[in-house]
Order: sequence, then C-alpha cells, then structure tokens
Amino acid sequence: MDIATIIGIVSGLGFIAGTILLGSSLLLFWDTPSVVIVCGGTLAGLFVAFPLKDVLGLIKVTMRLFIFKLQKSEDIVANLIEISNKARKGGLLSIESDIANATDPYLASALQMTVDGVKTADIGAVMQKKMDMVKDSNGSGASMFTTLGSIAPAFGMIGTLIGLVQMLANLDDPASIGPSMAVAMITTFYGAILANLFFNPMANKLKIRCGEEISNMNIIYEGVLSIREGEHPKLLEEKLNVYLGSKPKDGGKK
Repeated sequence: MDIATIIGIVSGLGFIAGTILLGSSLLLFWDTPSVVIVCGGTLAGLFVAFPLKDVLGLIKVTMRLFIFKLQKSEDIVANLIEISNKARKGGLLSIESDIANATDPYLASALQMTVDGVKTADIGAVMQKKMDMVKDSNGSGASMFTTLGSIAPAFGMIGTLIGLVQMLANLDDPASIGPSMAVAMITTFYGAILANLFFNPMANKLKIRCGEEISNMNIIYEGVLSIREGEHPKLLEEKLNVYLGSKPKDGGKK
C-alpha cells in the first residue's frame, strides 16, 4: 500500500477543513448543486474525451495509486544473476524450477520461452510488446487524470458563471446578493480542490509508477536475453548494474 498517497490526501483535506473551521462551519462550504455541476460535468467531459473502455477501467488504474507492490531492482538483478549462473552450469533446462518460483508473470513467461528454445529475437519481440502494453495502460490512466485536472476547474468556473447569472437576475433583492455570491464561488473552490489535490497529483504518481515498472521490465528483458544467449554471468552483472546506477567493485580496473 502506498502510504504517501494516503497521507497526502488525508493531510490535504485536513488542512483545508482546519482552515475553514477557523472562521466558519464546514456546512457553509457545502452546496449540492455545485457538487453536481463540478463532479457530473467533469465525469461527462471524461466520457467525451476518452473511449468507454478506458473510462470504465479508470477504477482499476486508480487502485494502483493506493495498492502497488514493486519488487526492488536490486533483488531482480540478484535473482537474474543467480539464474544465469545456474543456466551456465546446468543448461537452460536447469532453470525450470525458477519459472515455478517466479512471482513476476513477465519474468516467468520470458524464462519459459527461454527453456522452450524460442529464438532470442522472438523472445525479445514478445517481451517488448508486453512492455509497450504496460506503457499504454499507465499512459492512458495518467492522461485521463491530467484531463480530469483540466476539466474540473473549468466546470467550477461554469458553475460560478451560472451562479452569477442567477444572482444578477435577482438584484431586486439586495439581501440575497451576498449568499448567492458565496454559493457561486463554491463551485470554483470544488474544481480547484479536485484538480490540485486529486487529479493532477494522481497523474504524476501514475507516471512515476509507470517509470518504475518499465525500469524493472527492462532489467528482466536484458537479463533473460543474456541468459538465452549464454553470456557470462559477469557480463550480465555489468549490464544490469547500469540500471542500478552502481559502479564495478574494482573501480573499473581490469
């Protein structure tokens, strides 16, 4: 579970609520028509901007912001080096047990193709295709949240304009001008909160998640192709250490 996302949302709402309570009641900032225009309008805009299947899949994408377990890159590298050593000593068939023990479907599938004798180029093509699918999925989710972040404030402004028009239509009642103006401004308030506390930060978090996941997939890609080609484990280690940003233990001396 991503504690940072939860802390950010809870603390952000807490700061806003606390600031409101210092000068008034929370109920003063609740207006049902404003909620309807901002939330309903934002959702409607999303349906216009994206295909139905993408919008319906947004719930699944959102869950990745709160529940996301990513294996450490160092552990992946260590595992691949171990598999490489085993394959070099006992042949490719000796790594069948590693396929059963693999918790990452991407790694398990690649190793299975390796054991089955699939050509290196074909393994690479399949693995690359899977990486592209992950990029597209995460990219679509981030794009939807970015769009929501731009639509919400716009509908907040639309709600404000609606409220102002209604207020101007009742200028003959001076006592209603103040309360009507307050209600008109609340929609802008709602749109700003949705965009800056939820949608835009969530889009950024998904981009980070995608980068982390693709980085791990690239490590596995390099590792499995190296194992398939029978490269020396030391060479594999040098290749994969690039992803960790590490330097050779001997300082690069040969």
